[in-house]
Amino acid sequence: MAERVVIIGSGPAGWAAAIYTARASLEPLLIEGEANQENFDLGRPPLGQLMITTEIENYPGFPAGNLESYLKGAIDESRQHMLGPHSGHGVSGPELMALMQQQGINFGTRVLSEDVTNVDLSGHPFKLTTSSGNVIEANSLIIATGARANYLGLESEKTFKNRGVSACAVCDGAMPRFRNKPLVVVGGGDSAMEEATYLTKFASKVYIVHRRDEFRASKIMAQRVIENPKIDVKWNSVVDEVLGDDQNGVTGVRIRSTLDDSVTEELEASGYFAAIGHTPNTEFLGGQVDTTDKGYIVWPVSHRTNTTVEGVFAAGDCADDHYRQAITAAGSGCSAALDAERWLAAKGLD
Repeated sequence: MAERVVIIGSGPAGWAAAIYTARASLEPLLIEGEANQENFDLGRPPLGQLMITTEIENYPGFPAGNLESYLKGAIDESRQHMLGPHSGHGVSGPELMALMQQQGINFGTRVLSEDVTNVDLSGHPFKLTTSSGNVIEANSLIIATGARANYLGLESEKTFKNRGVSACAVCDGAMPRFRNKPLVVVGGGDSAMEEATYLTKFASKVYIVHRRDEFRASKIMAQRVIENPKIDVKWNSVVDEVLGDDQNGVTGVRIRSTLDDSVTEELEASGYFAAIGHTPNTEFLGGQVDTTDKGYIVWPVSHRTNTTVEGVFAAGDCADDHYRQAITAAGSGCSAALDAERWLAAKGLD
């Protein structure tokens, strides 16, 4: 018998969709992915990107404070091991995701810890094949697989991730470790211009490291950066290594000239922001729903989460290449759940 709704992905979008569909008595099945090293290395762990994010200051409802007793009371004891020690500084990524997961499970969401390796959207019900070889049939499908940040691939980036290495200035830029300190942004497109300009609100100085002698960004954004007195552009340069130590995290970067390999320079910095784009986790769809040239799922109907395949909905960063925030992902997860519920009702499948 086909599932009424299957949710692929377990970040804020996936769990918001699960909470809403479960409360609507649709008994959703959420496929969260395998908790293996490959998924963590690729930036797509179960429970999403927030599982590799430390402090969260901008998710409404979680100001700084001691959540420890609440977390212990709210989250099932079998899942408390994922939380780690509570810092008292707002809520951490793992804590927020554990709370969302618990809320969804409380309403009856079932969880499958496997990867979806293949989908067949050519007929109805849809067919999903998982990493164990299971074939699941679904009357409706919510895709909430997120997008992973692109990094240069340096081992030192991994070493200091969440200890000064970030891919989201809006998420992290206001944190105390970055305030009134020099910061580094890597990239040359519009995203890098936006990140660098935003960071000037907090940093003492922002270095932009770009491998060419001109930006790819739009002229108006590039000019705004060049004219900003707090921004120093390091042209024709690449990052060789992120520098730091266990006590302080990131303390600087070493850059190398693209014109002369022998020329290097060390920049003092408390933060390193990769602004070289994101890759949506949509490859497994095999082109069966329309996507942009960068792989983001297209929402063809304004203010709706419908995709180009009837009965398939998309939520969160796999479709949103503009905001990429936990709160907007959760909001679109709610929308996808409501859209799916109404579609199933209209088809008599609820």
